[in-house]
Amino acid sequence: MNEAFLQYIWQHKLLEGPLTTIEGLPVVVERPGELNRDSGPDFIDARITIGGLRWAGNVEIHVRASDWKLHKHSKDKNYNNVILHVVYIHDADIVLENGKQVPAMEIAGNVPEKAWDNYSSLMHPRRNSEIPCAERLKEIPDFLFQLSQDRLVVERLERKSSDVQRILNETKGSWEQACYWLTAHYFGGKSNAFPFELLAKVTPLTILAKIKDNPFRVESLFFGQAGLLEGDFEDDYPKLMQREYNYLSAAYKLKPIDGFLWKFFRIYPSGFPTIRISQFANLIVRSSNLFSKLLDADDIETLRQLFDVKASEYWKSHYRFDVCSNPRNKTVGTSFVNTLLINAWVPLLFQYGVMHGDEIRKEQAFELLRQLPVEHNRIVGYWQKEGVNPSNAAESQALIQRYTEYCKGKACLKCQLAFRFIKN
Repeated sequence: MNEAFLQYIWQHKLLEGPLTTIEGLPVVVERPGELNRDSGPDFIDARITIGGLRWAGNVEIHVRASDWKLHKHSKDKNYNNVILHVVYIHDADIVLENGKQVPAMEIAGNVPEKAWDNYSSLMHPRRNSEIPCAERLKEIPDFLFQLSQDRLVVERLERKSSDVQRILNETKGSWEQACYWLTAHYFGGKSNAFPFELLAKVTPLTILAKIKDNPFRVESLFFGQAGLLEGDFEDDYPKLMQREYNYLSAAYKLKPIDGFLWKFFRIYPSGFPTIRISQFANLIVRSSNLFSKLLDADDIETLRQLFDVKASEYWKSHYRFDVCSNPRNKTVGTSFVNTLLINAWVPLLFQYGVMHGDEIRKEQAFELLRQLPVEHNRIVGYWQKEGVNPSNAAESQALIQRYTEYCKGKACLKCQLAFRFIKN
């Protein structure tokens, strides 16, 4: 038995049989209260009738009554408004900080045995799977599963929007700069997201605006700021870039980030930071006022075209400086653009709608996810292995949210599907 399960049973009013206090007074739970995620009692603003008297206040839940003292609640004034101590085993009488005794109710005989068995099966599944409820997913009707998916898409966007808000706070409310930083972050992929965001932060848009008509200068500035133009080179192109950057850094008093931050190991050459930086420079040259252009885009194809960029001519035959390779155009690719739209643009658009009270923009964000194809990654693969096959990015984002927030840490009691599994 654990406290989280008892809280769940209390919250959903799943206790069986007549409820009584230790002294035998009848207990009627009119309202279990709101689960408190912060410090203080487990449930606040409950409505309970004890022995015919109606009480309003808070409820504390423990496996053993003695846990009250163990957790030092007797010395905490925040617990003085507790009206009922709900315990699985009553092994001690407790008092509040103000000296008053709290009515206690032992529920060992009221917890449905089947509910505990169902919960235990989620915590300790018989079959090895990344999804705790894999064996029971087929019990969920399609319409109920889809309803929970819709809510998870909102959760996912709200979580990502918090990242957008963080960046907006740093940019003092500049949507253009926030778009620039966030796009840079996701241009780096998982391995180079951090250095790419740093690169954007040390390379101001105001300077880029002054030189954007010269693609070579923009690319030189980015590579120099990335710390990748240090040392001696054999090829003329990096030598020219080095010379150009030295001029720009002196003119604008710029300092690069550390070049060792960039990762090349276990990355496909097409995703090397050198290639991505060149492509990102091309995006900046082509798309001044990127946020405004994205906001004005009427359809998904227009959005894709804005991100459809390629590396400069030198990189056609290189993946790293001074190392030749077979000639090939280094375009970003549709899959990469879809990733940028899902992770950068959609959260920006959603948060823009939230902050401006614009429901149309928020709905546009949802609709974009519905139009974008399913992501192919490790987490989506877990679900597909269990027979759950998303049909668009909205559904795959929901599955990613369910896994990261609930399945991964076995926080099943917080998942919308848990009630059906445990109650049945």
